[in-house]
Amino acid sequence: MNYNVLIVEDEPVLARNMHLYLERQGLSCQTAGSGEAGLALLDEQRPDVVVLDHNLPGQDGLSVLKRMREREPQLPIVMATGHGSEQVAVDAMKNGAFDYLIKPVSLHQLKQVLDRAVQAQRQTQELQHLRRGVEGAPASGQGLAALVGESPAMQKLVGRLRQIVDADTRLTEGAAPAVLVHGETGTGKELVARALHFEGPRRAGPFVEINCASLPAHLVESELFGHERGAFTDARERRIGLVEAAHGGTLFLDEVGELELATQAKLLKLLEDHEVRRLGSVRQQKVDVRVLAATNRPLEAMVQAGTFRSDLFFRLGALRVNLPPLRERAGDVLLLARLFLVRSARRYGKSGLRFSDDALARLQAHHWPGNVRELANVVEQCVMLAVDPVIEADDLALPVPLDSGFAGLEPLSAEALPASLPETERRLLLNALERNRWNVTQAARALGISRDTLRYRIDKFGLRP
Repeated sequence: MNYNVLIVEDEPVLARNMHLYLERQGLSCQTAGSGEAGLALLDEQRPDVVVLDHNLPGQDGLSVLKRMREREPQLPIVMATGHGSEQVAVDAMKNGAFDYLIKPVSLHQLKQVLDRAVQAQRQTQELQHLRRGVEGAPASGQGLAALVGESPAMQKLVGRLRQIVDADTRLTEGAAPAVLVHGETGTGKELVARALHFEGPRRAGPFVEINCASLPAHLVESELFGHERGAFTDARERRIGLVEAAHGGTLFLDEVGELELATQAKLLKLLEDHEVRRLGSVRQQKVDVRVLAATNRPLEAMVQAGTFRSDLFFRLGALRVNLPPLRERAGDVLLLARLFLVRSARRYGKSGLRFSDDALARLQAHHWPGNVRELANVVEQCVMLAVDPVIEADDLALPVPLDSGFAGLEPLSAEALPASLPETERRLLLNALERNRWNVTQAARALGISRDTLRYRIDKFGLRP
């Protein structure tokens, strides 16, 4: 574990011994001989942990401890003193010290205490950063077993993922290359990322996810790389980024195509050097992170347009996984529909539900532009509203196929279109409503407009069944 230590100690020999020992352990250290010098270095060096002597010239250690805690509430501070007073220990802990050591200090023991302090602080901040681990696992699991499908396309996908997991497991040195998961919206990119993490050698580490499209552009960099206190207007305390929170595990960047070019450059440096620098800091931090990225955007076209860095694209695309859309997964629609039916029925306490043959045919015939996510939502809505144990085709919130051939329905043709625009619109609305048996929700979906817009136009034209 790599971190930065500030030693505030007025005994030069002891301070030097601490400094040399900790640097030999791979840590970065700074020393100060007084409380005032320590407070100055606190703002300048931004340490991850402080070793603070109690008996200092000028301000004593407890006074310095209080001032440090005011500036850095989350900073772990270890007190050390040559006087084993119980009251001093109590006062130190009351004022926020992480631990209390009696001189002469064992350097090995000091390193152990510092490790625990930094680890505890990072774990706290990981939770604040929405660290997502095994406790958030869905009932179906998060490994390759969660990828349900018997179609050739799904079998090919699972085989590809197993190859990547096997390669990760055999890796003996260096970091595993990034993986780029590409697929349409709703195909299960996050599920694939979780499968790679929880099947691989990093399964015991954190799985940290950030949706690059869900945050304002000016916050993405701070969320990813963290910031020091005072780095910008609202930065009132130090905060580690999601990259550091994912140390020893996996960082999943969903919608990576939404990153701005400046953030793309920093992400490239992370992939190349495995280092990260918080906003407002001058120090690089070594991190051990496996990066998985996902997008539904054509990154090759974005590279040609200059909106995505070509060097980052080649770094991310070292290993690429393409997810098949649901319409290309022959036979998986009904398998998934029945699975979602069982899960939703269990959630809503409705047992014994099943699809009719007509409903199954309607599910099979639908194009599924929203892929697996759309299918799951349609099934859940059916379960929520189900009154009878059999779910019929009319219960599915899907547009009626255009070739259903309802009695009395005249399809629009170029010759039948009237000359005026309002009459054309009226006929188009009426046609969509009749095709969907005057189900406003389904007709609106077929027209690509909202229900409110369709209801407004129904009233505008005075349309009635």
